[in-house]
Amino acid sequence: MAILDILVYPEQALKQVSEAVTDFDDDLRQFVADLDETRLQAPGCVGIAAPQVGRFQRVAIVDVSANPKHKSNGLILLINPEIVAWEGFVKGREGCLSVPDYTGNVMRAEKITLETQDPEGNTRQYQCEGFEARAVQHEIDHLDGLLFLDRLVSRRKDLFPRKVYKK
Repeated sequence: MAILDILVYPEQALKQVSEAVTDFDDDLRQFVADLDETRLQAPGCVGIAAPQVGRFQRVAIVDVSANPKHKSNGLILLINPEIVAWEGFVKGREGCLSVPDYTGNVMRAEKITLETQDPEGNTRQYQCEGFEARAVQHEIDHLDGLLFLDRLVSRRKDLFPRKVYKK
């Protein structure tokens, strides 16, 4: 597996909309493994999307299971993900590997129903809520060329210097 380089804001490529995955082959499976290895190298990281490493396909990973206080489905591979239902909205703090110096408050759906594909092309459905639902929505935004900075409630009141995590 390989550790991939992270694109950092204001890199303009982060604004690019990703293409759907059409080939469910060994190259995709190797990329997913490399992407997850890259995610695991960042302390506290619960999600990563392909555009963050310069690959513009609709692929992302979310796993909030390291923190037992959050309800979780475990590791979720997001390949061609789509939110098919949502409920409620809540404001919460988000950070991002591609915006290393800041966090911010963003409104997100509190509960979602997610349809996605696995690396074999099989359709999966997940019910996500709370922090996990927030992480999934954050990663799907990357696939649509959006950063949490684009969804701040208020740029003046809801953008904060990031805490530094120790390895």
